[in-house]
Parts: sequence; structure tokens; C-alpha cells
Amino acid sequence: MSEINSEIVYNPERRQIDSKKILYSKWNNDECYTPWYWVEPIIKYIPKWSIVWCPFDKIDSEFVKQITNAGYQVVCSHIDNWQDFFTYEPDDWDIIISNPPFTNKRKYFERALSFWKPFALIMTNTWLNDAAPKQLFKDKELQLLMFNKRMKFISPDGRDNDKITFSSSYYCWNFLPKQIIMESLIQ
Repeated sequence: MSEINSEIVYNPERRQIDSKKILYSKWNNDECYTPWYWVEPIIKYIPKWSIVWCPFDKIDSEFVKQITNAGYQVVCSHIDNWQDFFTYEPDDWDIIISNPPFTNKRKYFERALSFWKPFALIMTNTWLNDAAPKQLFKDKELQLLMFNKRMKFISPDGRDNDKITFSSSYYCWNFLPKQIIMESLIQ
């Protein structure tokens, strides 16, 4: 989700790639935005008359714009507006749809599951290798909306981040009609 550090990542003397410079960034790279073509596929699974809470989104987010344009009521909140997901909850909402920060992902999913309401949150597919989703969804059915292409997140400065080295999916609970759905993305 972040640019590769501009320092040399390949050391010809050692003939190897310095993975620490590729995998770890000194910048906060959690503020990346979801493009419209990644919001569109989830809309058809939103139950009619639902109020959608987008807890990591501002009014200009593609989640807010696309879901509102599809005829749903949307409540958005963002930590920049003093609405921290861990302490804030809107008065009226039915489901959560958003792209949470990838740092501390377990905490975001624990909080989402604690509401006992359906959700669809974007997360990297490599997280399936971690123990956290296995523990969190042990007694709950994890649902995945997967795609044929990798998402190119949008950087805060508006650039498409085309250096994504992983694929992502919507991790859902009590949201999709079956456990795994594969969709094709239009980019």
C-alpha cells in the first residue's frame, strides 16, 4: 500500500534483494483509498432498505458515493472527524462496508464482529495465513468476495498505487449468499 522506499533495494554486491526495505515502510501507509470499481461489486449484496455504516470513510469516499448512488442510506465516519471506530457507533445502522486500515487488522475485525451485524471489510488475502482470522471466525462463517485481479489502491495524493504485491478480498460475516464468491473486476 505504500511506495517502495527510494533507497536501493537490490544490492549488487550481495546479489540479493533487501526485503526489509520493500516490506517495511517508515511512512504510515494505512490511509489508502478504494477505487470505484472495487465498491461496485459489493453493492448487489446489500439487503434492500439497509442503512450502511462506512466507519473509515469521509463524505467523498467511493464507498459513500457509490452506495448512496445505488439508493441506500449511508452513515459515514472517520477518525479525522473524531469518530474512532473503537469508541464511536452511529445511532442507526444495519451493516458495515468499508476498507479498514491494514495495521492492527485483528482489532478492527474483533470490533466488527462484536456488533453481531453483517459486514464486508476489505483485507489482504495473505491475512488468511495468519492465526487471527482462524481464531476470529472459528465459530462464525467467514465469507469471501474474491476477485480476478488485484486492487490498485489510491494514494492520498490521488495516484493509483500500481505497486501492490498482494491481492485483497471482502472479508464478510453474515453478508453474502454463500461462503465464497468470485467476481470479475472492470478496471
